[in-house]
Amino acid sequence: MKKFISEPIPIIGDPGNCERRAFIDSPLVEIHQSEKILIDMQYPALGFKNGEKRCMARKEVVEMLYKAADLLPKGYKFVIWDAWRPFALQKELFVYYSERIIKEFHLENKTKEEQEIEIGKFIANPVFDRELPPAHTTGGAIDLTIMGPDGKYLEFGTKFDAFTEKTRAGYYETINVDNNPKAEEIRNNRRFLYNLMKEAGFGNLPSEWWHYEYGDKNWADIQGKAAIYDGIFEY
Repeated sequence: MKKFISEPIPIIGDPGNCERRAFIDSPLVEIHQSEKILIDMQYPALGFKNGEKRCMARKEVVEMLYKAADLLPKGYKFVIWDAWRPFALQKELFVYYSERIIKEFHLENKTKEEQEIEIGKFIANPVFDRELPPAHTTGGAIDLTIMGPDGKYLEFGTKFDAFTEKTRAGYYETINVDNNPKAEEIRNNRRFLYNLMKEAGFGNLPSEWWHYEYGDKNWADIQGKAAIYDGIFEY
């Protein structure tokens, strides 16, 4: 684990809509539970009508996830919270969570367009465009955490789908953690996840410590490459 916590998480801005495209034909593949991967799809459990019970991602992403799992120290496991989403679920999430985000970030007096920009930092706007799709509809994005050898989740500072500045992957790089063992633990756990996933080939969505991706427009914009996955809106 020490290998992965020495390198800080870089502080970068949120990605834009990458217009560079070089789409490939890559199938959705089911992610199988194993000794190092547990599946706990959140949206069906939370009662969302369109919650996807199947845990699927693009073929390359699944292969990279297995590579990342192999890098985990003995006794540690990934817990997958979300992967590919149908477009109907993306739309349902955007509608459901918009009110919470508007309240949390005091956006009541903003225009609808300004609100959607801020909301989109946490829940992608469900624009029905297969060439500029929400990340999770591409099969290129995975939401996950890590479980330790004791069977408990590592401490990452916020819950899944929290809406606060603290969800930003690099948040604990921006505060002084000296003489604050809890904050230092959170920072190191985030570094552990970030650098391990990076070594396997993933990029991170800066606004969410749990969100890792490859091949979608967010990844392409941050990496300066072309998006290779278009939207798969139903399966």
